[in-house]
Amino acid sequence: MTTAYYELRERIERVEAVESGETDLVTLAVPPDRPLGEVREVIEEDHAEAEYIDADHATQGDRDALDSVRHTLLEYESVPENGLVVYAGDVDGETVSYVFDDLPHPVTEWTYEFDNGFDVGPLEGATKAETTDGLIVVERGGAVLGRLRGDDLSVEESLDSQVMGKTKAGGQSAQRFERERERQKHEFFEEVAAEAERAFLGDDEVDRVLVGGSEVTADEFVEEEYLDHRLREKVAGGAFSVEYASEQGLRQLVDRAGAELLDPEQRATRDTLEEFFERVKAGDGEVVYGREATEEALDYGAVRTLLVSETQGVDAITQLEAETDEEGGDSVVVSTDFEDGRRFDEAFGGVGALLRFSIE
Repeated sequence: MTTAYYELRERIERVEAVESGETDLVTLAVPPDRPLGEVREVIEEDHAEAEYIDADHATQGDRDALDSVRHTLLEYESVPENGLVVYAGDVDGETVSYVFDDLPHPVTEWTYEFDNGFDVGPLEGATKAETTDGLIVVERGGAVLGRLRGDDLSVEESLDSQVMGKTKAGGQSAQRFERERERQKHEFFEEVAAEAERAFLGDDEVDRVLVGGSEVTADEFVEEEYLDHRLREKVAGGAFSVEYASEQGLRQLVDRAGAELLDPEQRATRDTLEEFFERVKAGDGEVVYGREATEEALDYGAVRTLLVSETQGVDAITQLEAETDEEGGDSVVVSTDFEDGRRFDEAFGGVGALLRFSIE
């Protein structure tokens, strides 16, 4: 994860920490497709009402917060590409304001509310995109559909096939047999495609589709366009070689499609974590874990690669990264949105390092 990501997380943590004794803290979250003029109109109306002499329900804090939001909106000609989130309010007699107009993912819902704390929910959704993958393993003998959210895999449907096996007979009988097999295969592929449409389109639509199976069968299923065109457009990486039409096959599909699921930075992080686990298992002395042991290794200048979980917080991550950089080492921040990342955080304290040399 990039430095910019953790700078953004630090900004969010500052917003989340703000509290007020009154419900005069404003959260305004604007999706990218919301007309800015419409947003301004809502704020202007509330501001005018709060300024009205008989508006006894409006506190000075309300008025100051709305005034701050009004001035912020005037700085924009349109809503930024991924939306806009504005926080404003009175804290200990001083008006504070936080503006997020550079979010990595779109704001999804309109939010406008007063409370005694700021609502960071819109930011959480706009800083971390959760993708869902539809998984299809198809063979002549059967098929299985699954869904992958982060590192959580679930089986959607298993289908048995009635496609006949091969025959050694020759002549016209063999030709008729082969035609019947092709008919059965065609019908089975249509059944699988129909189940995929039911499972992966609609209210819980997937972001990508991964297809696996024996090379010839999976390629044919994809290339012959059995899938609904909306799912075909989401197929990532063509067809992958998978041996089993079962949950085991789904996991094999995810593993073999890793290059499609992960960007280079994510792949590098997982490779580093895998090396960490291997060295812990080997007990070769070229790995440490836990905050205290890792900082000791940093004092010796022994850290080749620092691993730190995202759960450690911005301050700790920044400090450890700076110490590692001073010693000429690399740093990897480990997400907890996959199984090995959670294992690193829970079993090893979320801090560890690969060493240049043993310090024992």
